[in-house]
Amino acid sequence: MKKIFFLLLLLPLINIAQTVDSAWIVNNYTKTELMIPMRDGIKLFTTIYAPKDQSESHPILLTRTPYSCAPYGAGIFNSGFWRGPRSYFFKENYIYVLQDVRGRWMSEGEFEDIRPFNPNKTANQTDETTDTYDAIDWMIKNIPQNNGKVGVFGTSYPGFYATMATLSNHPALKAVSPQAPVTEWFIGDDFHHNGAFMLADGFAFYAGFGKPRPKPTTIGPKGFDFPIKDYFDFYLRTGAISNFTKLMGDSIRFWKDLMAHPNYDEFWQVRNARKHVDKINPDVATLIVGGLYDAEDCYGAWNLYKAIEAKSKNNNKIVMGPWYHGQWGAMDGTKLGNVEWGSNTSEWFGKNIELPFFNYYLKGKGNVDQIKEANIFFSGSNEWKQFESWPLTSMRMTPYVLGKNGSLSSNLNTSATTHDEYLSDPAKPVPYISDVYMMKATPNRHYREYMDDDQKFASRRTDVMVYQTPVLEDDLTLGGPIVADLMVAISNTDADFVVKVIDVYPDNFEYNNGRHDYLMSGYQQLVRGEVMRGKFRNSFEKPEPFVPNKPTQVKFNLPDVAHTFKKGHRLMIQVQSSWFPIVDRNPQQFLNIYEAKDEDFKKATIKIFHQSKIMLPVINK
Repeated sequence: MKKIFFLLLLLPLINIAQTVDSAWIVNNYTKTELMIPMRDGIKLFTTIYAPKDQSESHPILLTRTPYSCAPYGAGIFNSGFWRGPRSYFFKENYIYVLQDVRGRWMSEGEFEDIRPFNPNKTANQTDETTDTYDAIDWMIKNIPQNNGKVGVFGTSYPGFYATMATLSNHPALKAVSPQAPVTEWFIGDDFHHNGAFMLADGFAFYAGFGKPRPKPTTIGPKGFDFPIKDYFDFYLRTGAISNFTKLMGDSIRFWKDLMAHPNYDEFWQVRNARKHVDKINPDVATLIVGGLYDAEDCYGAWNLYKAIEAKSKNNNKIVMGPWYHGQWGAMDGTKLGNVEWGSNTSEWFGKNIELPFFNYYLKGKGNVDQIKEANIFFSGSNEWKQFESWPLTSMRMTPYVLGKNGSLSSNLNTSATTHDEYLSDPAKPVPYISDVYMMKATPNRHYREYMDDDQKFASRRTDVMVYQTPVLEDDLTLGGPIVADLMVAISNTDADFVVKVIDVYPDNFEYNNGRHDYLMSGYQQLVRGEVMRGKFRNSFEKPEPFVPNKPTQVKFNLPDVAHTFKKGHRLMIQVQSSWFPIVDRNPQQFLNIYEAKDEDFKKATIKIFHQSKIMLPVINK
């Protein structure tokens, strides 16, 4: 799945004065494939696209990837180059380099997922920072007509390698852009969110990506052959996670690691990519890029930026647009699913942010005055805003209390002892999208589009609690982190809590562009949703059972949001205890869920007390 999204980076973006097409690339560039030696003797497969123009020296732009340097073959050029945003860099005569990371595809060595940074390396010990250093060092010394300056960028898993590049401290490295970077695989990226296992992503991805590669190869692994085209039905029928482990077999090492480390232990802690960003060279500029509606690595972009801000003294900036995973590199950034943004946001990013950033630091061309500290698109009002800090100093965390009769207000008493309750039945979990879409058997598209999808189907269920404001008399703008502060009681010893922040459109709303076939009247747009596995409410390292029927606080963070609820809309909060199959089902008993059996799943009565509140980051006008 991630490879699919990464390849979106090579899709069309915008036109340039002179079309960069297949003939242009072949006539103006050469392609070289070679093996670059690392300090321990391992050689990494590297593809170099170099301009034939030797009248001046050129900067190097590097992407290190576990997703392959394909197409392989010296005379075969990647067709995406002349159809995508990277055509800008080719027109600017960048030396563009792709490298298979250690142990993947055509590179030698053994692959290790999110290989930890080792701050105490000695002799020929390696990690991703040394591999990056050695690759850069070789390129600077051996690629003709390079100008001695290197930039690194990558999206998703390659975003992790971009983060590691910032720690390499090679003097030629000047600019790095981790984009939707894999940052923290237990707290918020990809395979866990607040300790809850992201089943659909984890199983579908690792069933293919995780297969062993005994020797270098140009042939990729085959993914899982789903026997049922209704994905919801497949995941529900398969049942407990232990049954998925049987389907995986014994060869997928990282799946075994997932199953062996159900808590936030040392295995996960050393793989936190934010941990050592204090070691970034102050001379290296960083541009963190992410999507407000990224289903996979929204957490990583926001939190890597914040960590660098707190720990490093380098020039660090952030861009967050209204994008799914990698959409900033796609041609069409005008919409996501049914929701439209009013402009081509990807075009704006490529033209005004990405190219000027690398041009300035690698070519000494132009300036970066237009790239502010925080460059954030606000959905709802559909406008780019630029700030000198993030979160904003004017932002104030405002409690919205979940009240009686489905009310939601910032003016309610938080001492109420009354409650709402629902029955959470693992046999009938709340789906993440409506059943109609579920049957289309196009999970990749709907997996990404659920992030702003219509939530009416969920609000009609009895196991989803719904709270909403009256019709707003003024615009309400949120910009910053969200904190769910729930007071709950459950009849069993564990449960999940999913909180969704939703923009309810007016009943007469419609797009007037003649191309919209979805009824937007009363549309309930998901603005932000997140899950919390209840047993981790006090510690991700040491889970704790609930005392049945005892009122208990469950407090957790949702990724930052940037959205304006327009006058005439409503703000809605939904609370539920399943979100299937993107999140695995909680047996609702305190146990190791990865070892649970089908018979361990129990119904639970969930109470949400009216003193529960959602802290929202309100920005004053």
